[in-house]
Amino acid sequence: MTAPVSRKGSLWATVKAVAWSFLGVRRSSGLQEDIGRLSPYHVIGVGVAGGVLFVLFLIGLVNWAVAA
Repeated sequence: MTAPVSRKGSLWATVKAVAWSFLGVRRSSGLQEDIGRLSPYHVIGVGVAGGVLFVLFLIGLVNWAVAA
């Protein structure tokens, strides 16, 4: 049985990694660094929050465009 891996990624590093993945531009070396450094739970949380913010932005944009 192995010991749990200690990951020391900051919130800002997680947000940057998720933002780059939303854009779809990420180097393989950057991905490998993120896998070793970031917590999967933090990545999932930031990804869900980013997705919700993106959808809310699109709803606001459509409402603004329709009202104009």
